[in-house]
Amino acid sequence: MSSLGLYFHVPFCGRKCGYCDFYSVCYRKEQAELYIQAVLRNIRHYSDLSRCTDTVYFGGGTPSLLSPEQLSMILDEVRRCFRLSENAEITLEANPSTLTAEKLEKLRKIGVNRLSIGVQSFCDEELKVLGRTHTAARAEQAVREAARAGFGNISCDLMLGLPGQDARSLTRSVGKMAELPIQHVSAYILKIEAGTPFDCQQIRSSLPDEDAQSELYLRAVEMLENAGFSQYEVSNFARPGFESRHNCRYWKCQDYIGIGPAAHSCFGGVRFAAEPDLQRFAESPVQPVTVTDDRPCGFEEQAMLRLRLREGLDLTKFPEKRSAIEKKLPPLIEAGYAEIDGGTVRLTARGFFMSNSVITYLIF
Repeated sequence: MSSLGLYFHVPFCGRKCGYCDFYSVCYRKEQAELYIQAVLRNIRHYSDLSRCTDTVYFGGGTPSLLSPEQLSMILDEVRRCFRLSENAEITLEANPSTLTAEKLEKLRKIGVNRLSIGVQSFCDEELKVLGRTHTAARAEQAVREAARAGFGNISCDLMLGLPGQDARSLTRSVGKMAELPIQHVSAYILKIEAGTPFDCQQIRSSLPDEDAQSELYLRAVEMLENAGFSQYEVSNFARPGFESRHNCRYWKCQDYIGIGPAAHSCFGGVRFAAEPDLQRFAESPVQPVTVTDDRPCGFEEQAMLRLRLREGLDLTKFPEKRSAIEKKLPPLIEAGYAEIDGGTVRLTARGFFMSNSVITYLIF
């Protein structure tokens, strides 16, 4: 039987960023305590000792607002209710401003072995525009303190296509990441989400246009590759052996259980999502969920997700679809968006930048 992953959505933030549309609320100690108790109840509800659980991921929100003691309570309950493997990847997303040397030491001791630090940029001007609470110097300090605390698997987030961002500022951010003791980079192009504070003319008019975004993306890919970070997914780069095992679950349609308001799951042959409501989550014996797909992981979904990965889509596993897809490939190959090796289709870096339209063209 295949392994299992656990995802915990921690919905607390010290301050919500203007570009973010993830479900979150302002951190309050009393609410956090109620949240922890609800998480423990749900861990017991989903308890499964029959399958090896080899990834645990705390996302958010800002999970690093929780204390090491609170996180330890969750991990201890996971160990009681799931068969957690000895080499499980246990990831905590963290804001640099919430990390201290003492806290990092405690996080290592309770079992967290991978950090995903929300750096976003090493340019203070860009961090101010994003509304981040840390400076470039604080972000660098947090990364170096994490390494000194014994973390050998550190990821940093990098945002591309920011208001006013150009090749010079991007080069500064990527160059700094290449100098730091990190093993993974997640590089996301800023997307303006409807209803967020960034959804306004002032921000939209200051964004790089599509051609400039493409140049920034391809420059980041080239610099990261030259620094030893191989692109293994549209937005993710890793040194050999440090790909995010948990996130690969999503892209390979493997099972995971999500706990927390707005958490998603793919488990038991269905996809379901918890309601984005902290109060209901805290008050309910079991988190209220809605089935979002009762027949997940069909060909279209598998193909779309596999084409996001550098390893690509093996058409020999889908002989009934192979001919139709291969007929569509020549113009994409000629344009430098895709390549085919034997029966496997892969997108190039240029194809990754245009992935939504390229994948839609190929699959539908």
